[in-house]
Amino acid sequence: MITRMSSLFLRTLREDPADAEVPSHKLLVRAGYVRRVAPGGYSWLPLGLKVLRRIEAIVREEMEAIGGQEIQFPALLPKEPYETSGRWTEYGPNLFRLKDRKGADYLLGPTHEELFALTVKGEYNSYKDYPVTLYQVQTKYRDEARPRAGVLRGREFVMKDSYSFDLDDAGLDASYARHRAAYIRIFERLGLDYVVVSATSGAMGGSASEEFLAVADTGEDTYVRSTESGYAANVEAVVTPAPPERAVEGRPEAQVHYTPGTPTIETLVDFLNGAGLGRTFTAADTLKNVLVKLREPGEKEWKLLGIGLPGDREVDLKRLEAAVEPAEVALLDEADFAANKFLVKGYIGPGALAAAGVRYLVDPRVVKGTAWVTGADKADHHVVDLLCGRDFMPDGTIEAAEVKEGDASPDGQGTLVAARGIEIGHIFQLGRKYTDAFQVDALGPDSKPVRITMGSYGIGISRLVAVIAEQHHDELGLVWPRAVAPADVHIVIAGKDETVAEGGERIASELSDRGARVLLDDRKASPGVKFADAELVGVPTILVVGRGLANGVVEVKDRGSGERVEVPVDGVVDHLLGLLGK
Repeated sequence: MITRMSSLFLRTLREDPADAEVPSHKLLVRAGYVRRVAPGGYSWLPLGLKVLRRIEAIVREEMEAIGGQEIQFPALLPKEPYETSGRWTEYGPNLFRLKDRKGADYLLGPTHEELFALTVKGEYNSYKDYPVTLYQVQTKYRDEARPRAGVLRGREFVMKDSYSFDLDDAGLDASYARHRAAYIRIFERLGLDYVVVSATSGAMGGSASEEFLAVADTGEDTYVRSTESGYAANVEAVVTPAPPERAVEGRPEAQVHYTPGTPTIETLVDFLNGAGLGRTFTAADTLKNVLVKLREPGEKEWKLLGIGLPGDREVDLKRLEAAVEPAEVALLDEADFAANKFLVKGYIGPGALAAAGVRYLVDPRVVKGTAWVTGADKADHHVVDLLCGRDFMPDGTIEAAEVKEGDASPDGQGTLVAARGIEIGHIFQLGRKYTDAFQVDALGPDSKPVRITMGSYGIGISRLVAVIAEQHHDELGLVWPRAVAPADVHIVIAGKDETVAEGGERIASELSDRGARVLLDDRKASPGVKFADAELVGVPTILVVGRGLANGVVEVKDRGSGERVEVPVDGVVDHLLGLLGK
């Protein structure tokens, strides 16, 4: 197939778009792959659509290889299934909701667990029908609060979501393992540098959960890995190792001290170390109490929540949000403090929270027998040697503190180092959350009902276009891996001589006849413009047909390495097909 640039719907740009922050956004717009329509909404132009379809094809091949069967659901969905599962409210403002002309409630599908479960229930009723894996490649919709980075985080995006249905947990384990292996094959075929990390399930529900993250400094996700083992996890999924409990008997009594002008951890530590208390204090010896407010899905009222954590840590809002999901969380404002007089800002302690009936959750490091310096619920006063399990009793623990480099690895091997990545895939063992909600059963061999168990597996296909661009570009433009490139060979006709044009046309035809996809720059433009566009567009092999043709040679350039070789024109087709593995 030959795509002629003289008729291709393409306009490249020399300047970066004003709203672009990351390389993929800049280059996909400049190279004419996508165009912005609205915040979080992009049109796919011909070259961009070719890349998107190539990725889809690879995903489909690997899904079919593990027995997946493709179906297609509508994007416009009725409210009732999502109300049954609870996600009509759990999704909160991220859901696009609308009404039809009769006033019935609908939504634009963010994901389709409910529809898959209902469909299987409607079609299958015997244990002989299982296991089954179904998938779709479809546009999803989520009302992102901050759409950014072009197609990396949009409100409309293409996703592959697949679902396994098994009779028992052993079957689910096998389906999960097959999907995990398929994802590894997909991302390796796409030429991605990625990691697999433990993750949280979020609004999806379920138990086992892993994310596939493409390594990228521009990524929104922070993950950590151990220096000594294979442990890796998204920071939201890191489980803090708790220290051993200590006895409370015979320990010093808690004492309240006048600590004027110490509303921050730093000022408190400085004061204590100058107060002659016979020991040295650090921020890790203090108990910071942070107040937030929660609102459950569908509720109007906010409820207070106290969080206690060592003073050398800050609250990580992403970890906090993951810990309380699906509830909405916000920090207290001045009006909240004014409405709750028992909260003495800068000097909050566990005592006032307990007296007011405020739920109080602590970091896993706050265990029975640990002694703390914390607020005494009175301005300019702190209490020293307040013992957990004797002087205050938390209501439970919460993973909300920041994870730092150098922290002990949760598996007990080595310490943690941090890096950033972009989520490209997520797999879940959903279990029976949705089959319970919709009563999806199969009659077993004993004619008794067996509740089906589910797995859910997603890949952000449109996001992958941007992720590959993030990892495969240079200062001149895109450098696509061959597996997803919009063409196999980009032929640049560099010269006005008819012989040169005819030579380029002849090579293009021969390549096309032998199965290669050719992008032919036959425009009446200067060689400089053509060369710049070839670098920007990023086809991995560039063939320059120019003045050398008179001497029987053409130039083949590798877009990635920049290596150039002159090849006899009579053998160039075979040479190029050899590079393509054809």
